[in-house]
Amino acid sequence: MRLKTMSVTDLNTYIKRNFDNDFILSNISISGELSNFKAHSSGHMYFTLKDEGSRINCVMFKSDAFNLKMKPKDGMQVIIKGRVNVYIKQGQYQLYANDMEEIGLGDIYLEFERNKEKLFKEGLFDENIKKEIPVFPKKIAVITASTGAAIRDIINVSKRRNPGIELIVYRALVQGEGSREDLITRLKEVNERDDIDIVILSRGGGAYEDLQSFNDINLAYEIRKSHIPVVTGIGHEIDYTIADFVADYRAATPSQAAEITVPSIVDLKNDLNYRRNLLTNLFSGKIKLEKQELQNNLGRLNSNSPKIFILNEYLRLSDIEKSINSLYKNKLLKEKEKVKSLTSLLDAYNPFNVLEKGYAMIYDTKGKVITRAKDLDGKRKIKIVFKDGERVLEGFKNVKK
Repeated sequence: MRLKTMSVTDLNTYIKRNFDNDFILSNISISGELSNFKAHSSGHMYFTLKDEGSRINCVMFKSDAFNLKMKPKDGMQVIIKGRVNVYIKQGQYQLYANDMEEIGLGDIYLEFERNKEKLFKEGLFDENIKKEIPVFPKKIAVITASTGAAIRDIINVSKRRNPGIELIVYRALVQGEGSREDLITRLKEVNERDDIDIVILSRGGGAYEDLQSFNDINLAYEIRKSHIPVVTGIGHEIDYTIADFVADYRAATPSQAAEITVPSIVDLKNDLNYRRNLLTNLFSGKIKLEKQELQNNLGRLNSNSPKIFILNEYLRLSDIEKSINSLYKNKLLKEKEKVKSLTSLLDAYNPFNVLEKGYAMIYDTKGKVITRAKDLDGKRKIKIVFKDGERVLEGFKNVKK
């Protein structure tokens, strides 16, 4: 008998119906280790339950998650009760959990915690021993898988930010058998070179157990021994590995590792322009202040210049000269007025002035003025002074009346 041709939806619905009718799958209790746990903002929980040989995707809805008395996390060993069913749209089956009970920690998580505690006590996480990341690297070594999102993201970000930076890719196994040893070998190879400025140790996202190789304690020691600064970009932002704690810098993702290590040409140009403008403004301001100070000094110098001093003294001497001349003229004028007054007074009392009126003056031979008639007694010679000259009389007759 030939069966009817079914659509994909018909097939998935048929499978789901069989799951629904299976007594064991509808009411199952299963133990395993939590991995890749995510608590969604909606309140639903998504995670993987695994053991050494297999794994199954799981979901716990908000209504069941609300009643949990524990806080699930990666590496936790649990017993989950629920049902296995098919998600028709995706054509995959998954475990729908309605209860969860913790029974311990898984092997991967125990190894992580054990190595973390040991290395912490040994001081490998100490920030003081971590190397500075070069600001302007020329060559960057990238240790990661040969294919996948990590290497593509790093290359794309690097080209966008700075095409002049040389990326040297060291392809390595990042999970599975031999991956731990391969990562260590690649890191040693990079450290044999002296032209590498930074090492990026990276891989894309994955389940918690996929990152197990980066929790290796020997890889941690090799990172710390590296003479080249090591930047990690492993998994997603919430993922932490031992390598992240030991590295000189931990980036949340491979893309962020490239953002951190590769300087942006645009940012560098903007920073250069900013610094150029800042220096220009600073120097312009400094030059302006210096010019102003120079002008002030020139002003002070000019005001205290010997030339200015001499000129001022000349002006002062000129003023003094003018003052002296004025005083002299005033004094001279006063003296002239005084002399004129005295002259007038002297003229008034000058005996010679009376000669103008017809008077005369009589002198004896000794030049003594004769003012009385009796003084002529016995005189045989006299001198008479007139207005226009003098005459000497000798042998005149002196007659008394």
